[in-house]
Amino acid sequence: MSHLAPAPSPASPVESTGGVVAVIPARGGSKGVPRKNLRELGGEPLIGRAVRTLREVRGINAVIVSTDDEEIADAARGYGALVIDRPRRLAGDLASSESALRHALDELGSYGSVPEVTVFVQATSPFIEPADVDRAIAAVQQDVADVAFSVAPSHAHLWTTTEDGPVGINHDSSTRLRRQDRSPEFVETGAFYAMRTRGFLEHGHRFFGRLHMVEVDPADAMEIDTTDDFSLAELALAHREANRPTPLRVKAVVTDFDGVHTSDRVTVDENGIESVTVNRSDGMGVSMLKKAGIELLILSTETNGVVAARAAKLGVEVIHGCDDKPTALRAWAAERGIALTDIAYLGNDVNDIGCLRLVGFPVAVADAHPAALHAAHIVLRRHGGDGVVRELADRVLAGTTSHHREGRDHG
Repeated sequence: MSHLAPAPSPASPVESTGGVVAVIPARGGSKGVPRKNLRELGGEPLIGRAVRTLREVRGINAVIVSTDDEEIADAARGYGALVIDRPRRLAGDLASSESALRHALDELGSYGSVPEVTVFVQATSPFIEPADVDRAIAAVQQDVADVAFSVAPSHAHLWTTTEDGPVGINHDSSTRLRRQDRSPEFVETGAFYAMRTRGFLEHGHRFFGRLHMVEVDPADAMEIDTTDDFSLAELALAHREANRPTPLRVKAVVTDFDGVHTSDRVTVDENGIESVTVNRSDGMGVSMLKKAGIELLILSTETNGVVAARAAKLGVEVIHGCDDKPTALRAWAAERGIALTDIAYLGNDVNDIGCLRLVGFPVAVADAHPAALHAAHIVLRRHGGDGVVRELADRVLAGTTSHHREGRDHG
């Protein structure tokens, strides 16, 4: 008989209706790579790596592993997951992931828990970024979509074979366009899917209702199905470790607004009223920085009231409608006794160059103006409005954690 193990306490997050639960189906059998979910990558089993990653996602209340294998169950528990025993009939080669997911949700339901959002994750995708999962969850919770799933951009020319020979699928074979002249298509990575739970239970499939693609870095889209894939993953991990971004030890983070907290686009209605879209994971990053005692400022030349409204929502000080940003930044830092060398400034355009040249940690978004990119010492992976503030926050918080750890080690 299936059971939830360990049994949740009354305070367990899976016992409350609503919230977000992540489910990882991880059966013991695997033909491509024997005992695949327990194979170690970077010194930890794939199932443990997946659980650890999901526990770093701020929006997830509990991580569940559905398995028919006691060794996998023990490993999952060791990383902090709850475990649901998966029946043998749902663990064979022909069993679908949906059937295992439905069973796990039924088991949770028997404990009085029906999550608002279910995140379905494959342990065989070892390079999932927590911030990407956060974006998928936010898309569902903010009613942008019923299902949000990970995709990677692709410019591949696809072909198929017919009786008349090879035929191009997504291109005209007689016209060879340059990569920069072609709009990308998107490959489903299979790594994660955030779904409105009620919709999944009604439809029985991971795709229903309104769909939303969460674009991830192609380097994060690797999926392990064969031993060759595993060898490539080991090489990729070694490269990542050698090129891991350096944590930033700063006392303050100052950001521009348009093109940083937003994509630099506005929507204008028939009355001329402008509105912008912000990223929920950026808000979480700001909240984490505040809790860590990092000073924060939004410094913008924009006069639109949306800047002040967003700053108020975040609980962050704002200076907007500012024509001389470097002077304003100097005064703000002096008033708080913060050295300019201890400040990270995040910008995207030419009006940020003065501030970028002023601080110890000049940072630019990935899609910044070339002149701003040149002035920055650090260029982040994400674009404006796409979780770039959260990316910077993670690096600052990593610096804060490592600094505290070194203090303990040498104390």
